[in-house]
Amino acid sequence: GCSTPYSRIEKNSAAFASYPPAVQTKIRAGEVEVGFTAEMVTLALGKPDRVVRRQTAEGETEVWAYADKSPTIGFGFGVGGGGSHSGGGMAMATSTGGDRGDRVHVILKAGKVTAIERSER
Repeated sequence: GCSTPYSRIEKNSAAFASYPPAVQTKIRAGEVEVGFTAEMVTLALGKPDRVVRRQTAEGETEVWAYADKSPTIGFGFGVGGGGSHSGGGMAMATSTGGDRGDRVHVILKAGKVTAIERSER
C-alpha cells in the first residue's frame, strides 16, 4: 500500500527502538542491508509485492520482491481529417506503475537478509 517507513515505525515503535542507531537510520531512509532481519526489512520497505521460496543445495531461501511503482507519464498527439473537416487533439496520461518489473529483490535465509538484488532502470 501507501505506507511509509515513518508510518511503519510508528506502528512498531518498540521493535524499532531496540535496533542500533545505524539500523534505525537505514530503516528511516527506506534502505536495507545484508544482515537485516525480516522484521527490519518490513519496517524499511513494507510488505513485499510477492514472495518466492527457492530450494537450493544450501537450503531454503525466500526472495521478497518489491515492484517498481514509480509514476510514469505518457503523451500523445493526433491529427485527423475527413471531407471539409479537420481536427487535432492532445492527451496526457499518468500511471502509478503498471507492470514495470521489480525494483528490488531481498533474499532471506533463516529470517536474515543474505543478499540484495537491485534492478538497473
